[in-house]
Amino acid sequence: MNVYDTANRLAYEIREAQEYKIYKKLKDSIMSNTEKKGKVEKFEKDRYEIQLLAMQGKEQNVERTKELEKEYVELVSDKEIKEYFEAEIKFNVMIADVNKIIAESVKDVL
Repeated sequence: MNVYDTANRLAYEIREAQEYKIYKKLKDSIMSNTEKKGKVEKFEKDRYEIQLLAMQGKEQNVERTKELEKEYVELVSDKEIKEYFEAEIKFNVMIADVNKIIAESVKDVL
């Protein structure tokens, strides 16, 4: 088996993983609901902007961060959105673990 076959097998295994299936199902459901989709996308945009400022070393706007926290609390009061965020975290942890395993195997040449 060559590396491309293995990569394709890994892609298949990821799509078959419960973390992927649950996350995809919840994401599809959220994105098909215009109201929930808008709220989640706004939150993700706001969160990204705050993270970008932090990464650039710019001063954090405390008020804006508090607004984001309030927005999150409001969002997770919706059971489906809460489950979506939890599934997103589990999926991202799985992908990060896979990436770490791959990176570790080639660290001696990087």
